Amino acid sequence: MSGHSKWKNIMHRKMKTDALRGKEFTKMGREIIIAVKSGGPDPSTNSRLADVIAKAKGLNMPNDNIKRSIEKASGSLDANNFEEIVYEGYGAAGIAIMVETATDNKNRTAGEVRHYFDKFGGNLGSTGCVSFMFDKKGVFVIERTSTIDEDDLMITAIDSGASDVEVMDEYFEVTCGAQEFSQVFDALQSAGYSFLEAELEWIPSNYTKVDDPESATKLERLIDALEDNDDVTDVWHNWEQN
Repeated sequence: MSGHSKWKNIMHRKMKTDALRGKEFTKMGREIIIAVKSGGPDPSTNSRLADVIAKAKGLNMPNDNIKRSIEKASGSLDANNFEEIVYEGYGAAGIAIMVETATDNKNRTAGEVRHYFDKFGGNLGSTGCVSFMFDKKGVFVIERTSTIDEDDLMITAIDSGASDVEVMDEYFEVTCGAQEFSQVFDALQSAGYSFLEAELEWIPSNYTKVDDPESATKLERLIDALEDNDDVTDVWHNWEQN
């Protein structure tokens, strides 16, 4: 989310995460299982798992939960066969939307995602129909306080592999390439910084304003419905919310 609208989005998501923390941890557990099954249980040799663990820690997921998910995927505990599927489509007013899911029943998930798009004035499209409008990047959001020295943060971030540090009124936003995500996370965390957000995001190349109130309401309901679905891990879009 760009500029002034980012902080509002963070606060909305933080309140929602606080209210549904257990549900968010369940979704993160699925992402960990998928990462382990794709590359093994050792984050030092499985970069995808390292990234997912960093994201889980960014959401304050307890280490015991992370360990349990890794053990589950490794076969020491029973595990469902989850797979990761990304759906793409357009919401009301032509807003591009990407939906990341972790599911053990792709027919169920596809039907539910399609239903939400249809119900709230959108259209579920084919793979690639909107992803070309987005770039995957690591994003770290740190609340701006009097105890944080701006120069120190910038030096730590850039030295660890970050590509940019944006200074806003209420927060700092550090961005990096997807491949540098876990190393930047480790460097910032080791330096004592805590995160409002720390995850890999699909960042749109351009944002679109929606002036029609009816379309805006449909978009809000679509995004809420998708985020509340147990199989959906993340929803990304190019709607510029004021």
